Amino acid sequence: MIKPNTFLSKTEILDAAEQTLRRFGPDKTSVTDVAKLLGVSHGTLYRHFPSKAILREAVTERWLEDSIIVPLTEIVNLAVESPLEQLKSYILKLIELKHLYAEQDPEMFKMYADVTAESADLIDAHVGRIIEQMSTLIARGVEANLIHTSVQTEVLARSIFNATARFHHPAHAYQWLSTDIEQEFRGLWYLLEKGLTAPVK
Repeated sequence: MIKPNTFLSKTEILDAAEQTLRRFGPDKTSVTDVAKLLGVSHGTLYRHFPSKAILREAVTERWLEDSIIVPLTEIVNLAVESPLEQLKSYILKLIELKHLYAEQDPEMFKMYADVTAESADLIDAHVGRIIEQMSTLIARGVEANLIHTSVQTEVLARSIFNATARFHHPAHAYQWLSTDIEQEFRGLWYLLEKGLTAPVK
């Protein structure tokens, strides 16, 4: 039944869209499906989100914030003695979250992977948040004379992000089932740690 003149909040629409996307999958879900769940006309939704692509991006943006950025922020806010170990924990958490959702929330992860290829601005903003947080951790290590770098912390953070992309970028998700994936990360981190550790004076 269509509800006339129904006021919908952005949260209500995104909640319904996320529920519908999980039910039908990102490829088969339509704006009409979301409207049916809310009991409104699809025209009502178009007044909030002019296209399916824009709605998908909004759902993905919220999902990335709640599912990825919020848990990572908790690590940044921890008070620890070793900024280098905290940086490692941060990257491992990023990897853990991406692997977890690829396995346990495949529809939302697929939509995220699709949006990664379709919406550069959204993904750039998401990656920018991660780079900013990693830069904060690196800066703490530099200030404590525990991390050595001859470049700006943001440049170094982006380099580390790119170096570890195989373990957290959705384009590499098919490789995450490899039995050697953890050992390969340990090998990479060994090299990174050697390069980042400040020499003992």
